[in-house]
Amino acid sequence: MILKSICLNTIFLLFTFTLAAQITTEYYDSAKNLSGEELKNELNQIIDNHTEYYYTGSEIDVWDILKHTDRDPNNSDNVILIYSGISVNGAQEYNNANGWTREHIWAKSRGDFGTTTGVGTDVHALRPLDNTTNSIRNNRNFNNCSTCIDVLDKWGNTTGSKKDANDWTFEPRDEVKGDVARMMFYMAVRYEGLDNYPDLELVESILSKENKEPLHGVLSTLLEWHINDPVDAWEENRNNIIYSSYQHNRNPFIDYPILAEHIWGSKINISWTGEQSLNDTTYNKTPLRIYPNPTSDFLNIKGLNTSAKVCIYDINGRKLFVTKIDANNNSIDVSGLSGIYLLDIITLEKKITKIVIIK
Repeated sequence: MILKSICLNTIFLLFTFTLAAQITTEYYDSAKNLSGEELKNELNQIIDNHTEYYYTGSEIDVWDILKHTDRDPNNSDNVILIYSGISVNGAQEYNNANGWTREHIWAKSRGDFGTTTGVGTDVHALRPLDNTTNSIRNNRNFNNCSTCIDVLDKWGNTTGSKKDANDWTFEPRDEVKGDVARMMFYMAVRYEGLDNYPDLELVESILSKENKEPLHGVLSTLLEWHINDPVDAWEENRNNIIYSSYQHNRNPFIDYPILAEHIWGSKINISWTGEQSLNDTTYNKTPLRIYPNPTSDFLNIKGLNTSAKVCIYDINGRKLFVTKIDANNNSIDVSGLSGIYLLDIITLEKKITKIVIIK
């Protein structure tokens, strides 16, 4: 076993980008000029009716596909485990808990679909994982932990992922937070209650372990992870393999990351015209720290070296609040608000947008 740093050579990258460009030009045409639920429904129509495989079978099954989609580029015999980045021998499969298992990113108990062919075997949202980390994650909601406990894998390695000591939540390592978010977005669009599948929906709630409704949290956190950990070549390659060799459908949020904003985020009432990426100036990574988030009274903004204007918008895009801050006066009273909001921090150089939750 080795800790894995994903390094893909130039040929691999060029192949990935070229293939994606060829496929996505017309694939999503019918979704253009739509927003919100209409956009979500049309994307469902584009990516549904995919080729389905058995979880375990005598022919090509999920084990076989994951050995292809998640193959270690530095060792073709191995697969990469999602929550640790560790490389393990793919041929072992489960091997009496000595090998690896198949992690349902959308926990299979949330909708109680198990390993049913289709929703339970969709490799767009299945990834290799060791069984110990799989058990720790369980059906925990995805969220930033408050009281964090490091997750150790079955071999005692620190994975970089964490669970919360008090809330039923799991926080993946930083390198795959965006990957997790985009897989969750895919599942919420692909499975809309049609064709005897459950209607999977993303929510703000932290659901209990016992809750088997087809719901999963936490939406605002997933949107934040999606922005802060952009699509990389690994995800694009996976998407292309699944499309060309197996299921023959794609994850729209890998091809067009901005779609999440038009369905759940800051552009929910704005029609998608076909643009591809999250705006680099609006969603630029920044050393700014906004805390606590969630909050019930004050938001503090740390890291400014100049004055800035702060605007707060509701999810319908209505401006609710405007103020000015600087390095010395950087605390904002938000006690009169409650819900999910977008916070713009505007300086002379750039605009930064963050999602904040006010209880």
